Amino acid sequence: MKIKNIPVEQIKNYENNPRIISEDAVNVVAESIKAFGFKVPVILDSDNVIVAGHTRLQAAQKLGLSEVPCVIADDLTPEQIKAFRLADNKTSELSGWDFEKLDLELEELADFDIDMSDFGFEFDNSDKKSEHENKEIELEDFSEEKFKHECPRCGFKF
Repeated sequence: MKIKNIPVEQIKNYENNPRIISEDAVNVVAESIKAFGFKVPVILDSDNVIVAGHTRLQAAQKLGLSEVPCVIADDLTPEQIKAFRLADNKTSELSGWDFEKLDLELEELADFDIDMSDFGFEFDNSDKKSEHENKEIELEDFSEEKFKHECPRCGFKF
């Protein structure tokens, strides 16, 4: 895999990008780039259209970077690029957190000068517990009545 630095103005957004990029996501990625450097390249097709990395590009623009590291996916067919674009975004949604391990990692980092809230983690400073330890789930929030639904087309109820 060859990584090339490409000027930001030469990179084109994919016009049919189905992902909605929030300003919060751009801010967190920008903080990550500031803190750790640009460690995950933007993936482009042979026409410099983004395959994966729209948020990284926006974060780079927010930081005023003139170029970003990129990988050209010129080994993929147009169909594979389209499929990869969707698969790359979907895979991150399918993973979850082991909150016990996450809390241990965050506790260890609390002793260093790294503010994890810059990267989207929230803390209750009164007792140094992460947001995950402080959440309580009310069983009535998951009552059967709240989740009943009827298909408007066929009338199937679930």
